[in-house]
Formats: sequence, C-alpha cells, structure tokens
Amino acid sequence: MSTYIQVVTTTARREEAERIARELVESRLAACVQIVGPITSTYHWLGKIETSEEWQCLAKTRSDLFARAEEAILRIHSYEVPEILAVPVIAGSASYLAWLDAETANH
Repeated sequence: MSTYIQVVTTTARREEAERIARELVESRLAACVQIVGPITSTYHWLGKIETSEEWQCLAKTRSDLFARAEEAILRIHSYEVPEILAVPVIAGSASYLAWLDAETANH
C-alpha cells in the first residue's frame, strides 16, 4: 500500500500554476492538481514584510514521487525560494486512493 501526500506550492500568476498542474498530471507525478486563488500571502522576504496575491496548487500524489514532483515544480517555478511542502494524507476513501494509485502507476 502506498503512502499519500498533498504537495502544496504557490505562484505569482495563474498561468504558472496551470503550467505546474499540467506538468505534474501529464507526467503522472500527481493524479490531480487543484488551483485555488487568488489568495493573499503575507511573509518576510529580504528583511521586509511583503504581501502579494498568489495562486495555490494542491497536488495529490504518492510520497515516493515527491522528489520528482519537486524537481518538476522547480523547473517551472519563477520564485527564487518557492514554497514546496508535502503534507501527509492520514486517511482517504478507498476508491479515491485506488484511483490515485492508478493515475500515478507508471512511476
């Protein structure tokens, strides 16, 4: 049985989020990527507090695919230090997790 994660990243532009989503799904590194936004993020950057509008990607995948998903995100992402977090999935419906396995089965 696989271990599942949700990979989270944010981008400055919707188009960039869509490119990341398409790359992860086409390469079967994620079964699904949801794009949420715009959202407002407030953070420290270069000694200042910044606020910006961003788009959030929520990628559903297996933990053994994280490193490859991270590499794909980094190839596309425009940020110097992008948020790329893996959040564990502690439970899920059997049918959804079976679908997730099937959609990422080539890896």
